[in-house]
Amino acid sequence: MILKQYYLGCLAHASYLIGDEESKTAIVVDPQRDIHQYLADAERLGLQIRHVFLSHFHADFVAGHLELRDSCNATIHLGARAQAEYEFVAMNAGDRLDFPGLRLQVLETPGHTIESISILVFDRSKDEARPYAVLTGDTLFIGDVGRPDLRASLGWSATELGALLFDSLHDKLLTLPDEVLVYPAHGAGSLCGKKLSSDTVSTLGDQRRLNYALKPTNKEEFVRLVTADQPDAPPYFTYDAVLNTRERATLQENLELVHKPVPLAEVLEMGDRGVQLLDVRDPEQYAKGHLAGSINIGLGGQYATWAGTVLDRAKPIVIIAEPGREQEAALRLGRIGFDHVRGYLDGGMEALAERPDLVWPTERVSVLIAAEDLAANELSLVLDVRTSREWAEKHIENSMNIPLNHLQDRIDEVPRDHRIAVHCAGGYRSSIAASILQQHGITHHIEIAGGLAAWEAAGLPVVSEA
Repeated sequence: MILKQYYLGCLAHASYLIGDEESKTAIVVDPQRDIHQYLADAERLGLQIRHVFLSHFHADFVAGHLELRDSCNATIHLGARAQAEYEFVAMNAGDRLDFPGLRLQVLETPGHTIESISILVFDRSKDEARPYAVLTGDTLFIGDVGRPDLRASLGWSATELGALLFDSLHDKLLTLPDEVLVYPAHGAGSLCGKKLSSDTVSTLGDQRRLNYALKPTNKEEFVRLVTADQPDAPPYFTYDAVLNTRERATLQENLELVHKPVPLAEVLEMGDRGVQLLDVRDPEQYAKGHLAGSINIGLGGQYATWAGTVLDRAKPIVIIAEPGREQEAALRLGRIGFDHVRGYLDGGMEALAERPDLVWPTERVSVLIAAEDLAANELSLVLDVRTSREWAEKHIENSMNIPLNHLQDRIDEVPRDHRIAVHCAGGYRSSIAASILQQHGITHHIEIAGGLAAWEAAGLPVVSEA
């Protein structure tokens, strides 16, 4: 038996290839949309990918089940309660796939979603009766459980799903032996839970002891616990969950359409028509100079998640990137179903060499200069774009908190006649925020380089709401 985990840091997403050497069969579980690594590993191991499972309809990314179906003629397997436009095999509780050295057996574990399943993995060469591992999807994480509040717009309340999640955990997963390995679909950084560990595998025994959501309690208290203080879900989550149920174009088909250079003059015309100009360079490069009206979401951070949060799905996108990174930018947008890219600025920022009038900088200042300006009343407002929870733990005194994911909706709260200093924890989110401010004509601002981390490192004071 072969069991390999693939971890995609940008989306904190784990997927799996399970192989049976004797039958030369591979099964992929919860694949990302770009499937080359599964194909390459299957070929290297002498396996054929014949099956693909989705543990549920993921909300935070578009899965690669259709890509594997079309590339390998793989059969798609979903939980029995799933409804989809494409052909699939509905897996009920207890349904199995048996191979000479491997068995997969399905547990129905609704709660995060109604169609959620977990997959027991048996290494038949070692033990026919006791599972070696369980792939839990978003039902059970390392340190957390799947949040039950993401399907309200699809007709399921958090209370209903939370009650089902309690039953799935206590009546099914927690009945397994302590030594069973737990392999979830997400880790720390995912918005599918609030306390996910950076570990990507654990044992059920360790989770029974350490996971806050598995402590003995009643169903009502459990639902209250797992629904409280969840992070805001990005607006693209429902879109992706629905897209995962649909027949659609594959990622490769889309990338072949969108990977095309667009001359500067045409980019400017597209910008005038409302096309989104997405600059994917690092914040430091963006601050030195960028195309007026562009928004910065750097490839070096949680690019896909923030793109899905602040960009409009209804408006086309043109990418501005360092030459050679355009394909990466489009691919990573494709992972969340943002297939409406119309190309990239030909030549990147070099295309603006003869048009300095179109190049805007963002003034980035050190924390010491920002502190001096605050003390001298040259700055009248500090805008903190971290989450409300981060702000409550510690912040610069008298700062205004508008979390980045709410900034566009609350832009009217930002004064236009004041000199503003914007910051986040380290500088990634504040660059996105600065570009949003510029888009809305709020240009009298600076960005605090290094964010609150640099502020504290310089020994400057912070206060707490605790």
